[in-house]
Amino acid sequence: MKSIHVIALALAASVAATGAAQATVVVSYEGEAPGVQNTTATFSYSAVETFNSQPTKTYPKTISQTFTDTAHPATTITMNYTGASGVQINPADQYGGAGGNSNYIAAFASTPYTLSLSSTALQGGVNYFGYWLSALDRGNQALFYGPDNKLLFTFNPKDVLNVVTSSLNSHEYYSNPNAPFKGADYSEPFVFLNFFDTTGSFSKIVFQEVPANAGGYESDNHTVGHYISMGQGTIIPLVNSIQSAVPEPATWTMMLVGFGCLGLGLRANRRQAIAFA
Repeated sequence: MKSIHVIALALAASVAATGAAQATVVVSYEGEAPGVQNTTATFSYSAVETFNSQPTKTYPKTISQTFTDTAHPATTITMNYTGASGVQINPADQYGGAGGNSNYIAAFASTPYTLSLSSTALQGGVNYFGYWLSALDRGNQALFYGPDNKLLFTFNPKDVLNVVTSSLNSHEYYSNPNAPFKGADYSEPFVFLNFFDTTGSFSKIVFQEVPANAGGYESDNHTVGHYISMGQGTIIPLVNSIQSAVPEPATWTMMLVGFGCLGLGLRANRRQAIAFA
């Protein structure tokens, strides 16, 4: 019965390799004009959280905003920010605040936060997220989840750093571009990033500063919506970020059949061993 073991294992391996639904998230940065702090993508509906209506330097348990799309009054987008240690909102300083006069949201190694998304749109979910990622460092990680709460994509900021530092105008991205902080924090890039889910939609995003880096995670102008075009952003090769493969229901069924055959083979071998003992 050893052949059954081989067939079952081969079936499971084959299904796992070919039958999984691959999440496809495209990431770009607004590279045509350094200093841009909003997206050039276009949308059927969208919303932007600037954090200017939130209290600063406090840790509210939850921040919740519902936006109504002006072109489609029946469409609303709700953005909920939660964190076990609260959510920190800071006034503009050398590390963040779009335009030099806007509040921004921050996270540290011990204070990650989650953005939960929902929309009343009749067609299509929120398949776009973008933000002005200021004072970018290697610990600024983001985890993107789908409607079924499955992890779709793990963003590694190393991919952005690799592209920005290798660009011909890389020096223009380093340091805060806004007065009155212009030129401050010259060791870190300031860049607007776009995340497009080309196969589904986002339900939540977790922002966390990787403890090993122990820096700050500052961002502003959180933009969400259902995109029409990706705009003029420069596509980023995803070398370190991870696209998560999620097996489809049919895949799980085939895998269970395969493992069932494996179990039958093991029982048959056990009976043979007893018979010939």
